[in-house]
This record gives sequence, C-alpha cells and structure tokens, in this order.
Amino acid sequence: MKNFVVKTTANAAALAVAIWLLQDITLTGADTGRKVLTLILVALLFGLVNFIVKPVVQLLTLPLFILTLGLITLIVNALMLKLTSALAGAADLSFHVEGFWTAVLGGLIIAIVSWAMHIALPDED
Repeated sequence: MKNFVVKTTANAAALAVAIWLLQDITLTGADTGRKVLTLILVALLFGLVNFIVKPVVQLLTLPLFILTLGLITLIVNALMLKLTSALAGAADLSFHVEGFWTAVLGGLIIAIVSWAMHIALPDED
C-alpha cells in the first residue's frame, strides 16, 4: 500500500511540475482544493495507463527501441501522456495536453521529476 501511495505522489508531483512549466498542459478548476483532487485523479489515471498500456506498447515497438537505442521512449511517454489527457477528458477531468510536441516535452519532464521523486521517497511496502 505504501508503494502505491509513493508512486501516486511521485506521479502527481511530476504532473504538477509539467503543468507549471508548460503552458499547453493545463489543469483547471474552481479552487485549489478542486485542482489538487483533479491532479490526484489524473495521477492515478496516468499510473494506470503506464501500468496497463505502456508495457504492451513497449513490447510492440521493441525493434524500434533497439534501433533508436531507447530514444523511442520519449515518443512512447508522449503517447501515454496524450492517452491520459484523452481519458481525463472522457472522465470529465479538467486536464488537457495540447499538441504532440508539448506531450513529448511534458513526458520528458515527467520522467525526470518522477525519477527524482522515486529516489527521494521511500518505496518499500
């Protein structure tokens, strides 16, 4: 359970940094409490997408991972962020990623911040 909370917190922090740095990744809400709740729900959704969809996409694009020496990971991360944005829109959450290149940069920011958060936070169960 603790590992789940740590991963969700890291995802939420990484998403918050991407939202703060990039103007085309938006999270809107009436007040701060509503924004925090939406951010946590989007972090849960992002974690679910990364848990279910990302391994399948990585397996299907394995030759490209080898060919590009792993740089295709940036594209896969961008696609996972765009999928999260589409699912958040379908779930009536006010989170949106505008444009593919914004998603690539957002995916890079999220990967770096999430990596740093996983190092800083304990992750044992």
